[in-house]
Amino acid sequence: MSDSPFDPKTIFDAYRNAFAPALKAQQEGIQAIDRLGHYQYAVAGDYMEWSLAHAKAAIGAQTPAELVARQVELATALSEKLRVRAQEFAALATDAQASFTQVVTEATTKVAELSKEAADKVVNVAKKAAA
Repeated sequence: MSDSPFDPKTIFDAYRNAFAPALKAQQEGIQAIDRLGHYQYAVAGDYMEWSLAHAKAAIGAQTPAELVARQVELATALSEKLRVRAQEFAALATDAQASFTQVVTEATTKVAELSKEAADKVVNVAKKAAA
């Protein structure tokens, strides 16, 4: 017979520890999706501002040369904004990759520790049984 009583707290702690890496990965994934959504919203805002500025330039231009000059100016400004947004996107991707790598590393370390503890327990039980 087993000398340890049934302990639901131990079972729940074991499940919590087993699923903690998955929960952490989900949280990191949701944060990455949230940041990506904010990024896309900002890019859409840049394009909307650009299109409104084009409409204002078309209405306010007195000559075709003035319209072309204004459109070139707007295109230059948009290209600079998009360059900055591309750098932001690269930073978002790097952060997401780093957080995912950290979650996997933590999970791997935890599994290795738990495996070592389990192996030590098995060895101790085998030694006691042999004695």
